[in-house]
Amino acid sequence: MNVFWILNGNKVKKAVILTVAAIFAAAIVYVESDNVSVFSYDEPTAIYSVDTDKKWIALTFDISWGEERAEPILEVLQENGLNKATFFLSSPWAKDHPEIVKRIADLGYEIGSHGHKHANYSELTDEEIRKQITTSTHILTEVTGKRPNLIRLPNGDFDKRVLQISEELNYKVIQWGTDSRDWRNPGVEEIVNRVVKGAHKGDIILMHASDSSKQTHQALPEIINKLRSQGFTFVTVSELMNQTDLQDKEVRDNPPKTPSSSS
Repeated sequence: MNVFWILNGNKVKKAVILTVAAIFAAAIVYVESDNVSVFSYDEPTAIYSVDTDKKWIALTFDISWGEERAEPILEVLQENGLNKATFFLSSPWAKDHPEIVKRIADLGYEIGSHGHKHANYSELTDEEIRKQITTSTHILTEVTGKRPNLIRLPNGDFDKRVLQISEELNYKVIQWGTDSRDWRNPGVEEIVNRVVKGAHKGDIILMHASDSSKQTHQALPEIINKLRSQGFTFVTVSELMNQTDLQDKEVRDNPPKTPSSSS
C-alpha cells in the first residue's frame, strides 16, 4: 500500500522555524568547561582571544618586578623585526623603572596596566579594587604620558565585581588563550612547544618579562620564527580587538591563579 503525506505549507514553515530556534538555543546553552563562547554582552567580560579569520596573534608580556629580563626581551624583539607586542606593567615597577618603560614606549610597543598591588582583586572590597586600579592608572599615565585602557589583573584573578569596576573605569580586562608558563623555567624547548602548539587565529599569548622568567628571551627567537613560518602576523592586543567578534570565556568568579604570582 502506498502512503502519501500531505503537508500544509504554513505548518512546515512553522516547524522549520521552531527547529532552527531550538538548535540556536541549544548552542547558546551548551557549555564546554573552560572553553565557552558567550553570546550575551549584558555584563562585562574578560577577553581571552578574538574570533577572526585572519592569522593574527598577540604576544603579551607581564612585568611586576626586576630589571634584568626586560631589556634582553626587547633586544630579541627588535632583532627579529617584531615591532608589535603588548606589555602589561605593574605601576610600582613602572614607577621604579621609568627608563625601561620609556624604552618600551619609544619602540612603539603597547602598554597596559597590570594593576598596583600584586594581589587577588576578587578578595578585595569594591573600594579597594577601585583604589588599586585608579592608583595604577595615575602612575602609568604619569610615567608613559598616555592613559592605558587595557588591564591584565594580577594573577589573572577576577570576579564579576572586578570586571564591573574595571569597565566603569574604562578598562578592558585582558586574559590569555595560550599560557607559555615561562615563569616556571621548564626549558626553552618546553616553552617553545607550549606556545607554538597552543597558538591559533586571534590568540593572546601570555609571557613574562620579570626576573623570575629566565628563559623567555632564549625561547622567543624560535617562537617568532615558527609562528611566522605558519603564516601568523604579530599585532597588539588593541589591533586584535578591532576585529569584529570578541570570543570570550564564560564570565564567572575565577579562582586565584597562584602560578602567575611570579609575573
